[in-house]
Order: sequence, then structure tokens, then C-alpha cells
Amino acid sequence: MAPQVLGRALVTAKWLSEAVRAGRVGTNLRVLDASWYPPQERNARQEFRERHIPGASFFDIEECRDQSSPYDFMLPSESYFADYVGRLGVSNDTHVVVYDGDKLGTFYAPRAWWMFRAFGHKEVSVLNGGFKNWVKEGHPVTAEVSQPAPAIFKAKLNTALLKTFEEMMQNVGSLRFQVVDSRPEGQFRGTELDQGLESGHIPGAVNIPFHSFLTETGHEKSIEEIQQIFREKEVDLSKPLTATCRKGVTACHIALAAYLCGKRDVAVYDGSWSEWFHRAPPRYQVSELKRNKA
Repeated sequence: MAPQVLGRALVTAKWLSEAVRAGRVGTNLRVLDASWYPPQERNARQEFRERHIPGASFFDIEECRDQSSPYDFMLPSESYFADYVGRLGVSNDTHVVVYDGDKLGTFYAPRAWWMFRAFGHKEVSVLNGGFKNWVKEGHPVTAEVSQPAPAIFKAKLNTALLKTFEEMMQNVGSLRFQVVDSRPEGQFRGTELDQGLESGHIPGAVNIPFHSFLTETGHEKSIEEIQQIFREKEVDLSKPLTATCRKGVTACHIALAAYLCGKRDVAVYDGSWSEWFHRAPPRYQVSELKRNKA
């Protein structure tokens, strides 16, 4: 796919490698490693120090969030986000490319992509295939940490791309928008625990596990394949759509997949199941396990 297509939502490793070799990483092009892993499994920041794409900076999703929220990875304030990405050398005119090092190819990068879009930034892309394929294809890596010159970024939250708990509650009755849940089927159905949390789903939600949109190599599937996935689940891309998951991360894969199909207005329920489980009435938590116990 040409990097210019659909506002450059995806760029290829070949395109980025040519940009790196040509010395284009700088004021107009910033590369951000948005990796995050459970602390007991991998250390994202340490791995970044050891090797990353030349010129890249580390985008810490755990740091760039609402620190006061009891829920994981909630969006920070406009001023916090603006200050954080400004320190990474990102201005409103910068083309930002995000990637992560997950073994799947891409896991957290779409969350960073969506965060930039939620705060009004249009020129942001995900590296198709992620760092795994970057390395596999033999593109350059380095341990040298760059120090980008600070920039001024002005953030304005686009509330159309964000759904709150209250809006999700209202939708259970009104069904004004479709809801797609990107978690694995067992967690959606409520038959598997989700990191110790009882699972289940929001009434009326449809399940499309996020990895459905990735090929075996970890690249995004073709637009035709993505459209077919949505069709098979009877999700109408011409109508309002909100994505949810456990903590607002893999839901962003739904937003990215729909964006590639031309739908740019998918909202993400930021609190997702983590918030819904703790705040919604039990009757609004659909779980096969609970139903079988009743």
C-alpha cells in the first residue's frame, strides 16, 4: 500500500527505511517506539535502549496517560499530551510514525496512533508489520538514543473519537451506535478470566478479536479482507461505530482497520471493560459463565 493512501495511516518498512537513510527523520518526521509489555515479561524501555529504529524516541504509554484515573491508560489532558509529545520533538506539522516490538508485529502502536488523532493530529502513521518485521527485513537498528529538539504541539481533543462510560450506558438502551469488542472470544463470552478480572461484554456488542486484522507475518490484512471481516460480523461501516476492549488498547486496532476502509470516525471507549466491569450494573455485564451459574 502506498504510504500516501488514506492520510498515511500505514507506512511500509521500505518507505521508512528510505526516509531514515536519507536523513529525513527530524523536525518534519518523528519515529516513536510505543512498545509496552507486562513488567514480568519484557522491559520495553530497556529493549528500546538496546536497539531501535535510528532516530526514534520512546513514547511511554504508561507515562502519557491520566495518572489520576483508577483505570489503565486513560487519555491524559490536552496540556499534558501537548507537553509530552512536544518534548519528543513533535509539532503540529510533524509526520509521526509509531511502531512497537510485540511478537505479533503490532499491538500498542495503534493506541499511540489513535491518541495522536484524538488530540487533533492528522499526520500519524503505524509502521506496517512493526519492529519485528523491520528487523526481519534487515533494516538498520541502533542503540544510540537521539535527543530531539523540543517542539510546540497544540492539542485539541476531538470528542467524536472518544466515548465515555455515560455514553456507553445510554447506548445500551438507545443503540445509537454499533459496538465492536476486540478481545479474544473467551474473554468476550465471559468464559475466561482476563488478567484476574471476570470477563464478559457490554450488551449488544459484537466480537472481532483484534488479531483478525493481522496476517501471519504481523502485517495488516488487505482492505478487501478487512471489509469482509466487518461484513461477516454484520458491522455496517456506513453507520456510527465504537470500539472497546479491556483497557482501550486493542480497540484501536478496530479504529485503524476501519480507517483503512475509509471510515475515519470510529470512537474508542477509553475505559473499556476495566471501567465497565467496575461501574455498570450486573445486568449490563453479559457473561456465559455468570449465566450458567444462575
